[in-house]
Amino acid sequence: MKTRLLSITAAAALMMGAQAAYADLDLAKKSGCLACHSIDNKVVGPAWKDVAAKYSAGDRAALIDKVKKGGKGNWTSVTGGVPMPPYSPRVSDANIEKLVDFILGL
Repeated sequence: MKTRLLSITAAAALMMGAQAAYADLDLAKKSGCLACHSIDNKVVGPAWKDVAAKYSAGDRAALIDKVKKGGKGNWTSVTGGVPMPPYSPRVSDANIEKLVDFILGL
């Protein structure tokens, strides 16, 4: 019985994690991020998995700032020099933080 309870708990945790990931992806879609990014493939900007591989949690504040202000030059070989537009104030600071955490967690 105890093993079954643990497996049900583990399954519930996985489902909640999947729901959170879908919510974060939905937030990215609503925020306009998917016009230039995807999880696995370069669109205009780099794939988010590539961003997650390049940066660590220690880079979180700089990435949040980059999303807020936009920028150019960090991914020129991928983007061909196309800048990322600023997302603040169109996207709230709290949602920008959620998006960066989602990307870093990939």
